[in-house]
Amino acid sequence: MNTIKNVCVYCGSGPGTNPEFVKAASAFGKTLAQNGVGLVYGGGSVGLMGAVAAGAIENGGKVTGIIPTFLTKREQVLKDAQEVIVTKDMHERKRLMFEHSDAFVAFPGGVGTLEELVEQMTWSQLGRHSKPILLANIDGFWNPLLVLIDHMKQTEFIRANLWVDVLTADRVEDILPILQRSAALVPESAKLMDDKVASGL
Repeated sequence: MNTIKNVCVYCGSGPGTNPEFVKAASAFGKTLAQNGVGLVYGGGSVGLMGAVAAGAIENGGKVTGIIPTFLTKREQVLKDAQEVIVTKDMHERKRLMFEHSDAFVAFPGGVGTLEELVEQMTWSQLGRHSKPILLANIDGFWNPLLVLIDHMKQTEFIRANLWVDVLTADRVEDILPILQRSAALVPESAKLMDDKVASGL
């Protein structure tokens, strides 16, 4: 049985237009801290990234920020994190975020958030890792993506033998329990595959 020790959160470097997004990100950071689960995220101190990190830090949680050099000023690297890793580029950033995490959660965000999420979905679909992937569907933010995925399935571009199980949660308090239940179903033999995947990401 696998356990969740660190969760990678993908989210926007801006706050978005809905105050519920920032509120939810902060609440999830707090939840991780209260449950002794580390946060791995993009390393910034602004937007939803800053909110989830602050929520964890203010409640005694462990935070690992991973950020490429060229974004340290734009996203205002969070110096309060216990661990800050500065990478040479985005590829290294994403690889290290993968290696440091046992599960992935996508909060509302833009193209960068979507790209990070879809990469994990793709590698899971191709059998390259078995870590849980969850959409934090705050106020229905990810509904259009879920509709698109369903459309891809109906038109058989996502075929039955290539589907990846993407979890969803509408409420912050449901996210961690869903991840933990999903991870508990993954056999240890599959986890061994995860450890070897990073070189191919």
